[in-house]
Amino acid sequence: MTEPRKPLPRPAPESLPYWEAAAQHRLDMPHCQACDGFWFPPSRTCPHCTSADVDMKTVSGRGKVFSFVIYDRVYHPAFATEVPYAVALVELEEGPRLISNIVGIPAEQVRCDMPVAVVFDDVAENVSVPKFKPL
Repeated sequence: MTEPRKPLPRPAPESLPYWEAAAQHRLDMPHCQACDGFWFPPSRTCPHCTSADVDMKTVSGRGKVFSFVIYDRVYHPAFATEVPYAVALVELEEGPRLISNIVGIPAEQVRCDMPVAVVFDDVAENVSVPKFKPL
């Protein structure tokens, strides 16, 4: 019997550059050329100033846990061996917030404002998921 597989990301056209960068172990965020703002998730226009002059820019990958929950229940069979695990809203130094996992420590040790840095989980060929570990 084979183990259940975790669902893989299915990028929309706007998020494809984000996932392509992640596959290369880079954290790229949407960036506005007009106002110099960053945001997440990717979109075709800047949510700060509505400019369409946007690109993707590599960010530091450092930030802090803004908020989090601990999953103690198995919602998908592929995650059964990982329970409990932490799902966090991470606020990057550059400003955007994104939802990800905190790895490298027991889930019960995760705290708000804990400094973290991005790591990449290679889940399939050419697919890496950004996660965060404590600094």
